[in-house]
Amino acid sequence: MLDFSEDLEGMGFDPAWSTALPDWEERLLAGQSLIPDLPLFDEVAEKALRIFKRLRVPDLTGKPTFGEICEDWVFDFVRVIFGCYDPEAKRRMLREFFLLVPKKNGKSAISAGIIMTAAIMNDRPQAELYLIAPTQKIAGIAFKTCSGIIAADDDLKKLFKVQTHQKQITHLATEAVIMILSADGDVVTGSKGCYILVDETHVLGSKHKAPEVFIELRGGLKSRPEGFFLQITTQSKERPTGQFEKELQTARAVRDGELRLPMLAVMYELPREMAEAEQWRDPKTWPMVNPNLGRSVHIEDLANDLRKAEREGPEALALFASQHLNVEVGVGMHSGRWVGVDYWIGAARPDLTLDAIIDTSEVCVVGVDGGGLDDLLGLGVLGRHKETKVWQHWGKAWADRDVLKLRKNIAPELLALEAEGDLTLVDNLELEAIPEIVETCLRLRRAGVLPAEDGIGMDPEGVAKIVDALIEDGFAIEDIRAVSQGYKLNAAIKAAPVKLKNGSMIHCDQRIMSWCVSNARTEARGNAVIVTKAQSGSAKIDPLMALFNCVQLMSWNPVGQGTSGLDDYMKSLRSAA
Repeated sequence: MLDFSEDLEGMGFDPAWSTALPDWEERLLAGQSLIPDLPLFDEVAEKALRIFKRLRVPDLTGKPTFGEICEDWVFDFVRVIFGCYDPEAKRRMLREFFLLVPKKNGKSAISAGIIMTAAIMNDRPQAELYLIAPTQKIAGIAFKTCSGIIAADDDLKKLFKVQTHQKQITHLATEAVIMILSADGDVVTGSKGCYILVDETHVLGSKHKAPEVFIELRGGLKSRPEGFFLQITTQSKERPTGQFEKELQTARAVRDGELRLPMLAVMYELPREMAEAEQWRDPKTWPMVNPNLGRSVHIEDLANDLRKAEREGPEALALFASQHLNVEVGVGMHSGRWVGVDYWIGAARPDLTLDAIIDTSEVCVVGVDGGGLDDLLGLGVLGRHKETKVWQHWGKAWADRDVLKLRKNIAPELLALEAEGDLTLVDNLELEAIPEIVETCLRLRRAGVLPAEDGIGMDPEGVAKIVDALIEDGFAIEDIRAVSQGYKLNAAIKAAPVKLKNGSMIHCDQRIMSWCVSNARTEARGNAVIVTKAQSGSAKIDPLMALFNCVQLMSWNPVGQGTSGLDDYMKSLRSAA
């Protein structure tokens, strides 16, 4: 029988080397290395490190070498990338690397140095090396850095040919080609990349074609066991989504020992508890996540940037924290945001469910909004607790499957919402979504918590099919209230943040609502504040508008109609049993 054990190791099954670092938090706080001890092939590692250290940084005064300007963490990282290559088996023990480090810690220069080192170390004829930059402008800068490294060394000028018009660099002996690509365009089709470096994964990973691109990149590596796939990135400027969110979760799982893959994840980020407690505001924590502090980034500059961001508001503060301290944005904060976003996370109750809301509420109201082919159909249920009187919210949405084509920029998020169970993609909203909305209303009526009148509120535009379906199932027109939109929702838009802040309104901590809340924009109209879809663009807010409809109905202090005699009889039987 053939033994495929070695091949399985190379493909990621039971890798021979474990890169888990379960004590990474303690190491980070103590200022220790975030790279575990590994049985590197020292001769290869030292050769690569000598080459890397010798390369000159072309855009610094005096053109110093990487060996002169880099901190030890960079050298350790380079040693692992190249030192995990087994020269006898001609395969790399670790195939992927993920480096999460804040801005101004030398990412772009380090990327150029690593891809140049890979080109020099490579012995595969006509190998392709990709350096993928987030934008065309940065791709130009990356190419200029690589070509500058060559121009600063007489030996390298003899070894490489620089093709400026194509942004390519060719190794004259092996004919290997370094290609500087941009995430702005179609970066790969039929990838044959042997060494792949993605700069700022959060940019490429947020694009709607990112899953296909990453499949192409990884697919090309399968027949090149000596190759590697390296990602160097900061945190996303908004809540991670799409392919970047998947890459981030995988890297954390490998680092934490939850997933075994031939991968090394080096992540300069504060422990979650410290980030949530906003300890990143304390300059004492900054050296933990800025390994180049004192070289390419300086504490006084960070302090000045923090003061400026605090003055400009929450959105500027979120941008500072995500880019300079790798703090993951939980709920986006943008210019013109709805003020409720500031209190949304604090009102989350992850253990709260629709069942619990129905069981513990004395009355529940329903809000509905949206439903076009490129829109979401949002549903909200808001219950008032029997004892505490706290308002409790649950939401859901449906969307026609064509929205994935019509709104490609948000397709990754919609698919993630579907996976969470907060969104259902359907082929026919009328046949698949509306019956679920009607059934939810019937369920509330059977439980005796739906008001006798005005228990269901919705935008009067474009809801005829929903109204017809409700009436067909026994609801009266008095049960349904047209909730005017625009400035007439001002009271609900302003009341909800107050209740979120003081704890008198909570919610089920659903991803779809966090997304919609972060998408909301406000606009002043006289003395009123409105939230409009036009301001929100393609990032949807329909479930949030459904919540506002609920708030409007609940503010009128409704009373539940009580259970029917049959329901009371059935409850008594269950109690007796």
